[in-house]
Amino acid sequence: MKITLSELAKKLNAQLTGDPDCLVTGPATLENAGPEHFTFITNSQYRKFLHNCQAGVVIGTQSDLNDYSGNSLIVSVPYVSYAIAASLFSPDLFQAQGVHASAVVDSSVKLSDSVSIGANSVIEADVILSGGVVIGAGCYIAQNCEIGEGSHISANVSLYHECTIGRDSIVHSGAVIGADGFGFANDDGSWIKVPQLGRVCIGDNVEIGANTTIDRGAIENTVIEDGVKIDNLVQIAHNVNIGANTAIAGCVGIAGSTRIGKNCAIAGGVGLLGHLEIVDGVTVTAMSMVTKSITKSGVYSSGTPLEDNKQWHKNFVRFKQLDEMTRRVRQLEKELKSIKED
Repeated sequence: MKITLSELAKKLNAQLTGDPDCLVTGPATLENAGPEHFTFITNSQYRKFLHNCQAGVVIGTQSDLNDYSGNSLIVSVPYVSYAIAASLFSPDLFQAQGVHASAVVDSSVKLSDSVSIGANSVIEADVILSGGVVIGAGCYIAQNCEIGEGSHISANVSLYHECTIGRDSIVHSGAVIGADGFGFANDDGSWIKVPQLGRVCIGDNVEIGANTTIDRGAIENTVIEDGVKIDNLVQIAHNVNIGANTAIAGCVGIAGSTRIGKNCAIAGGVGLLGHLEIVDGVTVTAMSMVTKSITKSGVYSSGTPLEDNKQWHKNFVRFKQLDEMTRRVRQLEKELKSIKED
């Protein structure tokens, strides 16, 4: 595919400086782009690469490209504009190809003509697949599930009974949606399974990463609202509710019945205990442990950053001494106060 800079500027609603007839054929990094590529800059520390940049055009803000003499597309949010531009060159990997001969589809399934079902997939009774749905090879869609228009289910996804996915959502390979939540009652040392009777309800325009697991609710539903983006290897327990347009990075673990608000950002490796309430607009930085509810929007962190091993051992020793040091400081404060009073 080729596109002129004038056409690209229209699609990005960008201000073009330079040759409107210049053709670009795809993206490249700022350092490695050639005359046939478009690239972008989002951080001022990369301005040093502009001096030798050979790209056909650079997408960026006015301040970042003030001194750049080559072709440029001036935008307010370069990364968003780059995403839109790159999508023009992204191949459609989810083209509908009909129902594969090896797929097993129950006769009660409601199947739109434009649905695609890959090899060796199993679609059980009373499933509803709306127009444009693509089911990859080796998927299992259990009874009474419903998948909305235009959603794409990649290979080897398992969707347990009665779960729903909205419109234009993507589920990547290996994801398991609707497995039983971790519910057991202790009966004098023996564990009695608590039936998990809820569902998983996923909204529109949601993306779920590879090998992520979302457990069904125990009584009520586990809910993933519209626009949520979930990375790979995330564990979401029963009855969790994730608000619209929240993003969750890889290896996050969310315990049961925790509610996360809208427009939150949960970085990689974060752990959240159960039955917490996280308000809208919260960012939790990488590897943090959330042990209590967050009632005010903002950025939150915990944990110990990486440092030299010798220094870490010294700090660890001091950490174990904190309680004793606190008692000694309090005693010294009392003695100092007594001296002042005398």
